[in-house]
Amino acid sequence: MQLNFKQFGESGKPLIILHGLFGLLDNWLTIGKTISEHGYKVFLVDQRNHGRSPHEAPLSFPAFAADLKEFISQQHIQDPVLIGHSMGGKTVMEYALTNPGTYGGLVVVDIGPKPYPVHHQKILEGLNAMNLKEVENRNQADEMLSRYEPALGVRQFLLKNLYRKEEGGFAWRFNLPLLTSDIENIGAEVRSDLKVEVPALFMRGEKSDYILDEDWAGILKMFPNARLETIANAGHWIQADQPKSFVAALLEFMDKAVI
Repeated sequence: MQLNFKQFGESGKPLIILHGLFGLLDNWLTIGKTISEHGYKVFLVDQRNHGRSPHEAPLSFPAFAADLKEFISQQHIQDPVLIGHSMGGKTVMEYALTNPGTYGGLVVVDIGPKPYPVHHQKILEGLNAMNLKEVENRNQADEMLSRYEPALGVRQFLLKNLYRKEEGGFAWRFNLPLLTSDIENIGAEVRSDLKVEVPALFMRGEKSDYILDEDWAGILKMFPNARLETIANAGHWIQADQPKSFVAALLEFMDKAVI
């Protein structure tokens, strides 16, 4: 597996950032550049079936974690801090539990190891209803998608994956057929009887319900050296809603907790 990535910074502690469902590394460009300016070497990665990485089955967290292991080996990265948002956060947890001793810290953004009910059916319905052969521009694509997704911000996030092919016409950066057929795998629980002893930071948005107060005891059983940071005035996309607060919390964790 050759994952697509971008690197910022040539020296310093390495960080690897993984995006969430329907995302791609481009969502993290500003954050990645900002972190690198503080002396860190940052790798932004497209997970399989997203962005410019290969579109291949399976769509599962063990596969995502295996890809991450291969990427770390290919790039000769030593003890990186692993950062993942939502789906990427579950990838990070899966990797951490199955590859002890290969990383220096974890940052899990607005997701827990518990199972989550699938709630993207309407979005998938809208994406599959769009006939890309009829799309002439992004405004037209947005109008089509608005029939299924009323939130402009969500539509803009999804449409960042829409690109114009060299031969003409539009296509998606994500693997829509596989995401549609196997979406339930993205809600799967990360399970293990092992414990991750390295420092871990779990961030949640004040306006998000992905990590509830009652989830914390279960998280600590797997990640006993974890702490929870709630970012004010942020929803599920903390890094987009409150980028300064996100970066500040991350840098504080890196400076104080990660060796």
